[in-house]
Amino acid sequence: MRIVIIGAGEIGFHVAQRLSLEHKDVVVIDKSPEALRRINDHLDVQTILGSGSSPVLLEQAGIQQAKLLLAVTDSDETNLTACLFARALAPDLTKLARIRNQEYLHYKSTLTREILNIAHVINPDQEVVLALERMLEVPGAMEVNPFAGGRVKLIGVRVCPDSPLIGVRLMDIPDRYRDDRFIVAAIVRDERLLIPTGPDALRREDVVYFICAGDRVERVLPLFSPCTTKVRNAMIVGGGSVGLLAAKALERKGLSVKLIERDPQRCEKLAGELDKTIVLHGDGSDGDLLQEEGIRETDAFIALTGGEETNVLLSLLAKRLGAAKTITRINKFAYIPLVRAIGLENVISPRISAVHTIYRHVRRGKVISSVFIRGEEAEALEAVAQEKSPIVHKPIKDLRFPKGALILCVIRGEEVIIPDGESVIRPGDRIVILSTRANISKVERVLAVKLEYI
Repeated sequence: MRIVIIGAGEIGFHVAQRLSLEHKDVVVIDKSPEALRRINDHLDVQTILGSGSSPVLLEQAGIQQAKLLLAVTDSDETNLTACLFARALAPDLTKLARIRNQEYLHYKSTLTREILNIAHVINPDQEVVLALERMLEVPGAMEVNPFAGGRVKLIGVRVCPDSPLIGVRLMDIPDRYRDDRFIVAAIVRDERLLIPTGPDALRREDVVYFICAGDRVERVLPLFSPCTTKVRNAMIVGGGSVGLLAAKALERKGLSVKLIERDPQRCEKLAGELDKTIVLHGDGSDGDLLQEEGIRETDAFIALTGGEETNVLLSLLAKRLGAAKTITRINKFAYIPLVRAIGLENVISPRISAVHTIYRHVRRGKVISSVFIRGEEAEALEAVAQEKSPIVHKPIKDLRFPKGALILCVIRGEEVIIPDGESVIRPGDRIVILSTRANISKVERVLAVKLEYI
């Protein structure tokens, strides 16, 4: 599979890095020699110096033989122009474009269906706000990944000391909780991700990823984290485009919101666009201001400034001053494990959200969605089982499935099935599969080679 990536920034580099490890045929176009030098020094991919909006360079990159075009530069105009020429040069090519300008987004349906035939428009700001909403809807969750339109959720949570599941073997859980079926998909212990087996038992302070039906989350989550409370109010620091979108989203959810912004002119604009949010002019790193505005009574402190180092310091300060929960915006992928190591577990990233969207289109087979958990140590895929697949018409316990991969859930029509060894997958079922990074290519081959897919 040839994939052409326009833009060697953080998103382009990260996607190219992952695809090169999976031995995909990748070509990266960028007009920055420094950005391409970084790629050439670290990755085994082809690079082309110049503008990705040039039809000559697109042809040089082999656009006619490519299956996917990712236009992810920081320039909306470059991305749109690249998609325009790509449609002319390769009409059947799947195209994804990163677009941030809200004026362009007002014409999203026209861009995607009529003018450019873009498969998906990636707006990092909107993606990160959606991730924020999901995190706040599930109190105590570090990560929330929905599948099948939210009917199934894969949730990451830290096990509280008073969890009734501590010391319980995973094989014994189904008998104890027959009415609220769930599967422990992965455990992070001592910073190592483990795909557990039946004899394994949960320990205090484990980070657990479990999957269950969306309407059972409120019943299952307290089994792991009984000490969490519902989020009713939030304090946001940073009134940029993401901060504004976040405040609007939380207003719609009925939360009481305070937004701190240091630019007085920006404060006036924010106050004019927000209905119920209290907009405060000030410095979010001012501990006295945070205390005056009730940081100790704040259910969620959200650092959304454009500087990730600033966001880390703000979250650490808010945590020390008594905020119940902190959520930190991080852009650089390399920072995320470091931030979690210092105790800031709730991280949202526009770029990670964008990568999740991209990978849904990268995967072969009838993959509907794809998300990484715990950085990139594992990947969860939602796919459709086909008639000729080797995973249908037989009990799961008898399947020859790649080691390090688990079938977590089966969605059959409106029914959500948390499977056991006797469960049988039927053609047309949606399945959610978790795989370690080392085994994802094997899972992909199962989904692509032996399945007939559209």
